[in-house]
Amino acid sequence: MEKQVRVRFAPSPTGYLHVGGLRTALYNFLFAKKHGGQFILRIEDTDQTRKVEGAVENLIDTLKWAGVEYDEGPNRDGGFGPYIQSQRLELYKRYAEQLIDSGKAYYCFCSPERLDEIRKKQTALKQTSSYDRHCRDLPVDEAKKRVAAGERHVIRMKVPLDGEMSFEDVIRGKVVISFNIIDDQVIIKSDGFPTYHLAVVVDDHLMGITHVIRGEEWLSSVPKHILLYRYFNWDLPVYVHLPLLLNPDKSKLSKRQGDVAVEDYRAKGYLKEAIVNFIAFLGWNPGDEREVFFMDQLIEEFSLERVSKSGAVFNVEKLNWLNQQHIKLKSSEELAQLVRPYLEKKGWTNVEEQYLQNVVNLMRERMVFPRDLAENGGYFFQDPESFDEAGIKKSWEPGSGERVKLFAERLTALDEFSHASIETALRKLSEELAVKPNKLIHPVRLAVSGKTGGPGLFEMMELLGKESVVRRLLYAVKKLQNM
Repeated sequence: MEKQVRVRFAPSPTGYLHVGGLRTALYNFLFAKKHGGQFILRIEDTDQTRKVEGAVENLIDTLKWAGVEYDEGPNRDGGFGPYIQSQRLELYKRYAEQLIDSGKAYYCFCSPERLDEIRKKQTALKQTSSYDRHCRDLPVDEAKKRVAAGERHVIRMKVPLDGEMSFEDVIRGKVVISFNIIDDQVIIKSDGFPTYHLAVVVDDHLMGITHVIRGEEWLSSVPKHILLYRYFNWDLPVYVHLPLLLNPDKSKLSKRQGDVAVEDYRAKGYLKEAIVNFIAFLGWNPGDEREVFFMDQLIEEFSLERVSKSGAVFNVEKLNWLNQQHIKLKSSEELAQLVRPYLEKKGWTNVEEQYLQNVVNLMRERMVFPRDLAENGGYFFQDPESFDEAGIKKSWEPGSGERVKLFAERLTALDEFSHASIETALRKLSEELAVKPNKLIHPVRLAVSGKTGGPGLFEMMELLGKESVVRRLLYAVKKLQNM
């Protein structure tokens, strides 16, 4: 590319980071890294009524957690700051006045009451609600006198009264929008703050943004932005509008049908690798059957040309599957570190590191979340005190207690307590007793773990150790002898 790629993620600090926001940030980040460019974080806080205290810090923390780290932004100046719009108000004011002086914008003194009355009349006549351009042709000198006198006002840009605007979007192709459906947009509000439309154009130009990669909902605003670029005689960026995120019923993704905040998924124990992998595939794919990706692979493979036009369905089942795949790929050290906080919440605070790594290696195939080990594998850390009732009915029959007791005696006599020697002892005993191995395997599993399912029985017993296994077997015989 001729210029160094410079892209930006420009959220408003209104609370949590929406998963759609993370996708926008991720695609910008991947594109910048793929082309050796810069990824900028800009905070768009011009709507002060919606600003939430602590939202900026939370946003930065969540992006950092996901590995989507910005090159320039708050507390990371690259020479184009400040990166928070409320600290750039003089810039917007200066450029708005430049538009007024060149006849491309005008002061509007219409009161909120008058605007509301216009909207009501248009609604009654089933017309599209829009400003009637009442102040558009006021003489500039007269308007400036009213401003100087302190009269309440906004600044609006002048939109052509007829014709149309066409532009190219990397994903959508050629887009054509008629000017007669575009309002004379407010660009400076009565409180002196700019609206999104002026601020985004001024900032993108001054920060050297080469590609604007953002959500589809901004597509209809592009003609207003292009007009401003033309009015200032500035070069246009490349436009890329990403597809909508959808619920499984194809409605727009919303909190009514499930979580939409990245922080919620993080709190539930989803791995950042799985979240990033999943979100990358919401509208993009590598063109083959591969589905499990890490960040460096996504950077290598990502291209805007492979981003789909159609909406992407947010499928939690697929996210769960990806989380499981990434858990399987974790080293035993990493997985033990992820699991340990959940064990400590249960009171298992002194689990030896090597033992825990051995446990996670045995259980990783059965884990969707790190918390699953604490919730489903407590028998690795304490003797079971109760036994699965369905398992009792299914596998503990008359004679089970005596067979388990005999097996405990055989295990006590073993010189080597390995999964191979344990299995040999069980099969030999079942042969001597003339019963199928399952007549021992199922009651033994129930006695040792309190459950009917789990990892390989003999590997589990080896890890628990002879003393623990024999103690559990004898306890179960005593506890279940009357059942």
